[in-house]
Amino acid sequence: MTAGHAIVSGPHAHSRLTVGSTMVMVMICLLPATGMGFYQFGWPAVLLFAVTVASAAGFEAACLLLARRPLERFLFDGSAVLTGWLLAMTLPPWAPWWVGVAGSFIAIVIGKQVFGGLGQNLFNPAMVARAMLLIALPVQMTTWVLPEPPGTAGAPGFHEALAITFGAAPQIDAYTGASTLGFVTAQLDGGATLETILPQTFSLHDLFIGHVAGSLGETSAVLLLAGGILLILARVVTWHIPVSVLGGAAALSGALWLADPAHFPSPAWHLGSGAMMLCAFFIATDYVTSPLTLTGQLIYGAAIGVLIVLIRTFGSFPEGAAFAVLLMNACTPLLDTYIRPRIFGRDRRGKPLAIKGDKA
Repeated sequence: MTAGHAIVSGPHAHSRLTVGSTMVMVMICLLPATGMGFYQFGWPAVLLFAVTVASAAGFEAACLLLARRPLERFLFDGSAVLTGWLLAMTLPPWAPWWVGVAGSFIAIVIGKQVFGGLGQNLFNPAMVARAMLLIALPVQMTTWVLPEPPGTAGAPGFHEALAITFGAAPQIDAYTGASTLGFVTAQLDGGATLETILPQTFSLHDLFIGHVAGSLGETSAVLLLAGGILLILARVVTWHIPVSVLGGAAALSGALWLADPAHFPSPAWHLGSGAMMLCAFFIATDYVTSPLTLTGQLIYGAAIGVLIVLIRTFGSFPEGAAFAVLLMNACTPLLDTYIRPRIFGRDRRGKPLAIKGDKA
């Protein structure tokens, strides 16, 4: 204490980013891929997205009221909306409304609030919901539709969309089709080779642009990549986790492809399909569930990329992003324990550095 002045707290690190501004920036970067999903899959996708996001906010408000925590401070920080947004992007675009509501309940109540709310959860809430829905509702979570942009003969109108989303209307067989990941995996399991499979699927151009069957917001790798780069340029996230996720996936898939190109898809196919881009830039980079140190983030990201390829190639599910993220979320405390940042004035082991001129 100096004369006339009382020190009431220690120094604080300042940042231009707040929780709310961070969430808004992530949503802005998600807009192109989300808009592409709306365009590709029409009104049912819009309705499912709205229900999922609204129910996520509703469950957040209910939990805050039960815990007697201020709504203005915690509900409007955007975290619940972003969780619902990310969850919606991983759902089949014509899934019934209750799938979105059930997923939001799992994500917000079980994946987030049970642990104590924002900043306390061990696992990524959206991925907890996706994994549990895949296990509990395998039919609803693996029923896909082919892209039907507005103006095409098969595109449903608004009233038809209401029936699809809320009325449990049966999907027309002509509209349904397997996702690229599901189709290739099923054909390979049946003994076919990629030389015969890939001509029946979509070109890499269609795969990266998003003209394929798949989840609501995962199909356009190019738009997700563009949004992810913007996220890095805005300094909301660093490059370490996205690059290591994509690098780990490319390294393993490339080695498998070189060893047997008839049965293992190329790295480009893995990087452009499924949830790879969404996972690398928008899910694996979650502040709460990823390691603190840059070295830890590189290991964490590379392991996620490797696990995604392993699950896709040898697992029971054609897509492995949710399970890969959850497995590495569980390893984050371990990485933070053994890979620590160097404290100023000390070495990596925590011992004081020798000061020049010391006689010790």
